[in-house]
Amino acid sequence: MNIVDRFLKYVSFCTTSDENTNLTPSTPGQMEFARYLADELREIGMQDVSLDTNGYIMATLPESKVESQKSKATPVVGFIAHMDTSPDASGKHVQPRIVKEYDGKDIELSEGIVMETAKYPELLHYVGQDMIVTNGKTLLGADDKAGIAEIVTAMEYLIQHPEIEHGKVRVSFTPDEEIGQGADHFDVKAFGCDFAYTMDGGAIGELEFENFNAAYCKIHVHGVNVHPGSAYHKMQNSMRIAYQLAVMLPRWETPEHTQGYEGFYHLIGMNGTVEETTLSYIIRDHDRARFESRKRELEHLVRKVNREYGEGTAEIEMRDQYYNMREKIEPVMHIIDLAKEAMEAVGVTPVVKPIRGGTDGARLSFEGLPCPNIFAGGENFHSRYEYLPIKSLEAARDVILEIVKMVAAH
Repeated sequence: MNIVDRFLKYVSFCTTSDENTNLTPSTPGQMEFARYLADELREIGMQDVSLDTNGYIMATLPESKVESQKSKATPVVGFIAHMDTSPDASGKHVQPRIVKEYDGKDIELSEGIVMETAKYPELLHYVGQDMIVTNGKTLLGADDKAGIAEIVTAMEYLIQHPEIEHGKVRVSFTPDEEIGQGADHFDVKAFGCDFAYTMDGGAIGELEFENFNAAYCKIHVHGVNVHPGSAYHKMQNSMRIAYQLAVMLPRWETPEHTQGYEGFYHLIGMNGTVEETTLSYIIRDHDRARFESRKRELEHLVRKVNREYGEGTAEIEMRDQYYNMREKIEPVMHIIDLAKEAMEAVGVTPVVKPIRGGTDGARLSFEGLPCPNIFAGGENFHSRYEYLPIKSLEAARDVILEIVKMVAAH
């Protein structure tokens, strides 16, 4: 199966994750897909294929004969991708199509739904290329089924070409990355790698070893409901109090007004009545000190509301999700140099940039597995306007192959 057909097969599985189920994997479609992948890995000749009850797949490509005879062991490299897709857009009944030799014009995905170059100018980088798009009603799932297709296809190629020297390679496919739980049950010791790469980046050439420090926050606001006709000095409308708290935050420190290394507060959910309202936030910043300051600011605003409306009016829950992997990658920067060299060897220009988000690799790096992020090739992730240039998909596969060969050569 070629890499395009493999990717198109993968996106037929509905694997949307759901943070509200309290299950791992969070949705049954992920386990269905995991069973399919485990069988496929066995069929192409991978060894030690395992699928645990939490939906984590691990498998081994044994070292080639020449490598096994060397006196000095070749480092074990791993490649990781996630099986779930974002709940930000539907992943059910994905119906992709291939746009042949893109002409640089707006793309009509379906009636009334158009991907415009004025809004998405990155499209013009791919003029003349074939690309996979959606029908405008679902996301595509390149995040991160493109990564899985790239890894599986690269492993299949190495198995079919035993003349290529390589060390032991490990692969893993994980559930629930999109809801921040992809590394929750990942067994770093069992994976047994010296270092790894997540194939979970965006456009061709992306190489990332800096990511946000991240926290999740819920603020519960308690009100008092009284008939509006007799509410004078009695009612406390929790929705209005919650709104007052929300607008205390700097209006320009939000995702839509920040870029590069700039952090933000992001209100991702608001649900309420007069008596009870909940605000849900994610907090992001590349700088650890500013990250801690942002958390303190939210705690300060809650105290301020309580001083005005009475103790206990607002309550805050906050938990850290992951930290900037840079501090764990800097001592082993040779793995970044290796990825750069591999990209250049296959004709890809490395684009080293900070992730305005996070990957499983961020948490794994803090658990003892240095794990930077390499492009999977797609753009407009989590959206009905998601697309995947086929050359980018193929280039990521080639980068994996080159890394494996270079690790053996070094």
